[in-house]
Amino acid sequence: MIPVCRTEDLPEGGAVRIEIDAATPAIAVFRSDGALYALDDLCSHQDASLSDGWVEDCRVECPLHAAQFDLRTGMPTCLPARRPVRTHEVTETDGVIHVRPAVRESTVRQDAYA
Repeated sequence: MIPVCRTEDLPEGGAVRIEIDAATPAIAVFRSDGALYALDDLCSHQDASLSDGWVEDCRVECPLHAAQFDLRTGMPTCLPARRPVRTHEVTETDGVIHVRPAVRESTVRQDAYA
């Protein structure tokens, strides 16, 4: 688990962006309706940071073209986005928010070594 921030530093409707390393996409952590959520920070429609978006009713709205994503599932809830964004496990322990990045699916073809 990767520490993100202190619980008190992420208010209701707020978001924080974390960058882990060059090989891992940035992650946005949100607080909505009293719960914590974590998604890949990059909108699946076009290059925009979801952590810069608007959070309401367990959705985040992309600041670029107003695509919305369900914070629980990463699924788009309206156009122009058609593809979901990846979700990540997020917990709160002893006043600190932590994220466990989801494992990326392999991009190696199954028949590459056949």
